[in-house]
Amino acid sequence: MSRIKLFLVASVCAFCYSVVGLAQSTADKLDYNPAPYMFVGLQGGAQTTFTDISQCKRFTPTASVSFGAFFNPIVGARLHVNGIWNKGVVETTGISDFEYDYKYLTTNIDLLVNLCTLFGKNDYYPWNVYLIGGAGFTYAWDNEDLRNSKFSSTYVWDKNKVNRNLHVGAMLDYNLNKHWSVNLELGSNMNVADTWQLLAQVGVAYKFGFSRKIRTSPTLVGNVEEYVSERNAETASAKLSIDSQEKKVTKEAQKDVAEKAQPTTLHEDVFFSIGSSEIRASEVIKIKNIIKWLKENPEAKAIITGHADAGTGNPIINAKYASKRAEAVAKYMRDAGIDTNRLKVESKGDKVMPYGDNEKSRVAIIIANE
Repeated sequence: MSRIKLFLVASVCAFCYSVVGLAQSTADKLDYNPAPYMFVGLQGGAQTTFTDISQCKRFTPTASVSFGAFFNPIVGARLHVNGIWNKGVVETTGISDFEYDYKYLTTNIDLLVNLCTLFGKNDYYPWNVYLIGGAGFTYAWDNEDLRNSKFSSTYVWDKNKVNRNLHVGAMLDYNLNKHWSVNLELGSNMNVADTWQLLAQVGVAYKFGFSRKIRTSPTLVGNVEEYVSERNAETASAKLSIDSQEKKVTKEAQKDVAEKAQPTTLHEDVFFSIGSSEIRASEVIKIKNIIKWLKENPEAKAIITGHADAGTGNPIINAKYASKRAEAVAKYMRDAGIDTNRLKVESKGDKVMPYGDNEKSRVAIIIANE
């Protein structure tokens, strides 16, 4: 029995590892939230039960029906019913092994964990790998062949039998579209008389109950680089205007103009690449502007707020990136001589998308004021 268990575990691990790399994200193209949702599934395939003999010599058809839900992109649950034909073998001495038929139904409550969204950066993939584990009951009947025979076996039961059932397995699932997917499931049950049952099934699932994704209009126009260019152009234009005015006034008037023109609040947006908390070279000038202003205004303080986009990843991963982005900016400012007491660092994760779309929401917003 230990070899069988090792074989099952190794098969599941190899199966999962071989397909995790196939998944590619299309989350940004969806007009609905990938989770939560409900599903109904039908499956069919073959199974064999390990009894008196140490290897599987008999296969029978099997079928399953399930109803369940995914509560978030990672975790789901289902009610799973499997049956109905089964075959056993009693090992005999001197003559051919004795085969017998019976019928069964297993009913389990299973927990499903999506490995792709658990370890990936996105909350939707066309290909998904689920680890499955659950428990329930097996009901078996129609065992007359063995009960009426002259052979004795530990697997003989009188009339009908109810026994506990444990279920473990893995499923490869492919989304054809929003509502339909096809799957391949490998699993094992421990049911009647504590015998192990190995199943392989293919199936189809209908998914429903999705909520529509809310997309807010971004307050910025164009991509990040265009936005940065516009900000730089505005800054250059304002500087030329000030230089022109300064040439027309005395040194005392220049000082007065500079004092009046000094802003009481400064705002910069430091944008990041997807899946990164590393400050890009193009964004360093924005942080330096804040540092220079804070040094010129020693009583001023700054709030640094990290954000992530809700269209990729999952809330746990996005919270981590948002926090790291805010902390990366704060560390740069502290290293440049800004006292820690003048900086407040916070994170909104993907709960707040300040500029609407995904690209501009991978940002750390700095607001400095007196």
